Amino acid sequence: MAIPGLYRFVQETIKNQVASLYLWPRTLEIPVLDASIVAKKPVGILHVKVVRALKLLKMDILGSSDPYVKLNLTEDKLPTKQTTVKMNKLNPEWNEKFRLIVKDPQTQALELQLYDWDKVGRHDKLGMQLVPLKVLTPGATKEFVLDLVKNTNINDPQNKKRRGQVIVELAFVPFKSESSKHNGTSNGYGKSESGKSLESDESLSGAGVLSILIQGAEDVEGEHHSNPYALLCFRGEVKKTKMIRKSRNPLWNEDFQFMLDEPPLHDKIRIELKSKSRALIRAKESLGYVEINLADVVHNGRINEKFHLIDSHNGRIHAELSWTKA
Repeated sequence: MAIPGLYRFVQETIKNQVASLYLWPRTLEIPVLDASIVAKKPVGILHVKVVRALKLLKMDILGSSDPYVKLNLTEDKLPTKQTTVKMNKLNPEWNEKFRLIVKDPQTQALELQLYDWDKVGRHDKLGMQLVPLKVLTPGATKEFVLDLVKNTNINDPQNKKRRGQVIVELAFVPFKSESSKHNGTSNGYGKSESGKSLESDESLSGAGVLSILIQGAEDVEGEHHSNPYALLCFRGEVKKTKMIRKSRNPLWNEDFQFMLDEPPLHDKIRIELKSKSRALIRAKESLGYVEINLADVVHNGRINEKFHLIDSHNGRIHAELSWTKA
């Protein structure tokens, strides 16, 4: 899989370094690639069903607990998902389903944290457990009965204390490869060899992941300051990049995902650049925005462009958008 922006980055580096050799006695510097440039792309979805827990610790005065489960994937910065709270239960049943985006099934693990909900103060931790994704057979559902521990330190004597069990069902479903998205080979006229229009193909239905890679921006300048960051607005959800101080050509290389039940054929995503200052007066100002029709992303699978910003003189934002069917 090609890494977005990497080829251009390498070519520009080679060109600049070769040119510098003609200016003696300047030295040749070999830059180290930032880890964000080679960020991993989603490869599938982990389906999680939190079934129940058994014989949990008694944390309340009345000899019970109010348990709930938090779950997330390691090596991931996405928000943690959470079950409902079951009041006064030591053997709660949830049967709640979740979907998590997987980027590396060989190194990532599902982390489960059980807590006792408290109306006042900190929620007490009941126990936790990890399930490495590499133990899963792609496409197959497997049930796990997990003994809860305090932490991942196997030498901690408190891990010998019985904390109960949690039962989950897991299934890792890899994304379909590009070659299998269509039934038959395209003949160049928008139809497969079977004569079926690609517009009505099953590849344009079903769940998937919308990925947005904000690579950088060019020639952005605020009226009062230029400390740019990008905001992504989609279906009421807002995500943002880190802020780059005093830059008209910021580089982010930050990746964001939205898991959807259907392709966003009738949606737009808004990407707005803003500048933020520590000063109380004029603390924030807009540097421009763009709205992108996602139908083009779904039909093409991937779009990698520099978009001209509205309400900006010369500003452009470099973004890659892709739709991956589950």
